[in-house]
Amino acid sequence: MRRCDDLINRKALSLKTNAPEILPLTETRTPADQADLVSAMKDAFAAGTPVYPLGGCTSLDYGLPARQPGLGLSLTGLNRLVDYPARDMTITVEAGVRLADLANILAGERQWLPVEGPQPDATTIGGLVATAWSGPRRYGWGTMRDFVIGVSAVDGRGVPFKGGGRVVKNVAGYDFCKLLTGSCGTLAVITQVTLKLRPLPERSVLAACTVRDLDHAERLLAALVNTATTPSAIELLIGPQWRDDPALPPLPAGALGRLVVGIEGTSAEVDWMTRTLQQEWRDQSAEGFHIVSDAPSSNAECPAAALWRRLRDFSTGPADLVLKASLPPSGVCAFVAKLLATSPGVNIQSHAGNGILIASFPTFAAANLSKTLIGDLQPAAAACGRLTVLSSGIGELTHQSVWGGVGPSLPWMQRVKEQFDPRGLLNPDRFAHA
Repeated sequence: MRRCDDLINRKALSLKTNAPEILPLTETRTPADQADLVSAMKDAFAAGTPVYPLGGCTSLDYGLPARQPGLGLSLTGLNRLVDYPARDMTITVEAGVRLADLANILAGERQWLPVEGPQPDATTIGGLVATAWSGPRRYGWGTMRDFVIGVSAVDGRGVPFKGGGRVVKNVAGYDFCKLLTGSCGTLAVITQVTLKLRPLPERSVLAACTVRDLDHAERLLAALVNTATTPSAIELLIGPQWRDDPALPPLPAGALGRLVVGIEGTSAEVDWMTRTLQQEWRDQSAEGFHIVSDAPSSNAECPAAALWRRLRDFSTGPADLVLKASLPPSGVCAFVAKLLATSPGVNIQSHAGNGILIASFPTFAAANLSKTLIGDLQPAAAACGRLTVLSSGIGELTHQSVWGGVGPSLPWMQRVKEQFDPRGLLNPDRFAHA
């Protein structure tokens, strides 16, 4: 096994962590391999010391504040490439491999992992699996759960285990892959992951049109259900941040926002789909059709790549409060109306084809948390989905405000937690089943 940084012949990025500011860490250890991590976990279990797994430290403010002093366990030392049978279109890497490094490795074989995580120079594979994060391409390519086919981890007692395997058609044993994906480091510390891959598209563009109002948005989104094209992303973009995006033409006065559709494939496929989508939108009286080109520009990034990056990183921009709603696609526009009634200046990015909506409030008064978040927005989302807080800069939040009502699944979540972490040492108090 070789470290990924050695493989791509570049110096490892330094970990710029704000963990000590957010987590009450008494010390931080960086295991060099799984055996070292097992030893650290066994010591913590024997002493009853809380353990906070750390990856790229890009999502530390996700969840409730940690209250118990404990050990920070950095996975950045586990950054090796374990196996890459490119013809099988799978790769096995340690959890500390950064997304940017993984992309560089795969690019040599014209392959990719089409699951975007914000800040790929810092975000690690283990962190992406633990948070189950997925970006705009989830509509066409799927989520992290669709790509993890094997996992190795260490539970709260320091016992290593694994699930799945290194081949796509593997159904042996318990499905630990899906169980650990999205567990936020509360069940086990992920040490190694096997991923299935996809061929890298020859071209990647974005098509945009103007959205006049929410009724217009509803009609355009409904029509995309029957489009002859195969979008990789369907993004509804509303708010001041999106009105003056450098890759897009100015919005007409009075327009609500934009609908942006990702189109990827061979050159012939992209050309056909852009023409077809333009005609479909013309038939629906959509205006402002614009193709964000993937042709090289004088800058380092082509316009399409730059816009994909802004879509990917939207949730990490500066804001007092960032919320994530998970809804049926048919409920997106109604919830957008609720958000705009709450704050006309809110910036909204919706993966509208999947019903995922991210709302970023540049300013949000702490005094409005109970009335607006708990009393208004969460009940509106709970009617057909769920609303959680991704990040907050407005003081300490309660369990209800961050996670909403957990519902009847809570006892089952707690029982699973007890099996993997009987002393409750992994990320205690921070997440929904804590």
